Amino acid sequence: MFDASPSPGQTRAPAPPAAQPDAVVPSPRVPPSGEGGLRSGEARETGAAKPAKQRDSFFDNAKYLAIVLVAMGHSWAPVKGDSRILEGLYDVVYTFHMPAFIIISGFFSRSFDMRPDRLKRLVTSVLVPYVVFQTAYLIFRRYVGHSGDPFDLFSPWYLTWFLCALFVWRLTSPLWKLVRNPLPIALAIAMLGSVSPVAGGGFALGRVLQFMPCFVLGLCLKPEHFVALRRPWVRIASVPVFATALVVGWWAAPRMDDNWFYRESAAQNLGAPWWTGPLMTLALFAGAVVLTACFFAWVPGRRTWFTALGCGTMYGYLLHGFVIKFATFQGWFDHPWLHGPLGEILVTTLAAATVTVLCTTPFQRVFRFAMEPKMEWAFKQDAAELARARQRRPLEKTSA
Repeated sequence: MFDASPSPGQTRAPAPPAAQPDAVVPSPRVPPSGEGGLRSGEARETGAAKPAKQRDSFFDNAKYLAIVLVAMGHSWAPVKGDSRILEGLYDVVYTFHMPAFIIISGFFSRSFDMRPDRLKRLVTSVLVPYVVFQTAYLIFRRYVGHSGDPFDLFSPWYLTWFLCALFVWRLTSPLWKLVRNPLPIALAIAMLGSVSPVAGGGFALGRVLQFMPCFVLGLCLKPEHFVALRRPWVRIASVPVFATALVVGWWAAPRMDDNWFYRESAAQNLGAPWWTGPLMTLALFAGAVVLTACFFAWVPGRRTWFTALGCGTMYGYLLHGFVIKFATFQGWFDHPWLHGPLGEILVTTLAAATVTVLCTTPFQRVFRFAMEPKMEWAFKQDAAELARARQRRPLEKTSA
C-alpha cells in the first residue's frame, strides 16, 4: 500500500469510463485551482470549454481500503472470540474504519446546500437506497434468518444505519457551515448522545449523534490538510502509532465491551455509569482522528489496480452484508477449524475478496436501479438546472 509520491494530488489519469460515481459519497473530483494540493492535471480556464473533471485517485483508494476493512471486521465478529490477538485487531480497526469513510463523506459534502438538484440527488442516492436496502434486509432476515422480529423501516438493521445517518448529516451541512465552532458543538452533541436513554432507538439516533463529529470534521477539512498527511515524517510516525494502538487493543480486548466501538448505545445501556459516556466519546473520537490520519498517510495517491473500485464502495458495503449474514444464518462460522489462525486468515481473505468483487462494474450495473435511480418521474423540472444544461451543450459541442 506504500506510495512514494509526495502528495495525493499528483497528476493522475481519469478513472475508466465504465467506472460510475459512488452513489452515496460524492464523487472525489479535482478541487478548483484555488485550492492547493489535491489537484489532478492543473486544469485552468483558457476561454474554451473547461476540461472534464477527473476523480481524485487518493480518495478512491481511501474509500476502497476503508470498505475492505469494514468487510474484514464484519467477518471477524463471529470468529474473534477465541483469539485475543484478533479481538484486539478488531477493536483497533473499529476505532477508525467507519470514521475514515465518514470524514471523506463530510469532506465532499462541503458544497451541499438546499439547491433543488442537490436535494434531489440526496433523495435518490441516500433516502431511496435506504428504503430499498432496509426492506431487502428485513425480508432477508425474516425468510433466510427465520427471525420473528417486526418489519420496521424506521429502525435500521445491520448496515443500513449509515444511509440513515448520512441523510441527516448532509441535510445539516449548511447549518454546520454557518456556526463559528462546529466541531466543539458536534462533540458536545455526541457526548449528550452517549448518555441519552433513547440513543439506541429508531433512525440509528445513537450513531447519528456519536459519529457526527467525524462528519463535521470532514466538513472543516481543506485539501491542504490531506497534503500534510502525505509528508514522509507523518508516514514514518504512523508506524509506531499503529503499533502502540495494536498493543493497547490487545491489552483492552478482555477488559472492554466491543459495543463502545459501535457508538450506538448510551453508557447506561452498556452497564456503565453515565459519566463514562462523554469520556468514552472524547477518547474514541481522539483515537479515530489519530488512526485515521495514520491510515490516510499510507493511502496511495497514484492510480492503482483498485482505484476504479473506489467508485463502487457503497455497492460493496451494502451487498457484502447479505453474504456475511447468509454465512452466519447457515452456521458456516461455527466450524471449529475457522477459529484457529489459518481459519481466521482464510475468513479475512475471503471477506476482502468478496467486497472487492462486489465493488466492480458488473455489480454496479446490476444494482444501479437501487443505488442510483434517476426517478425523473417523481420530480419537477428545475428551471435553473435546465438553463445550466442548455449552457453546457454548446461548450460540449465546441470541445468535441
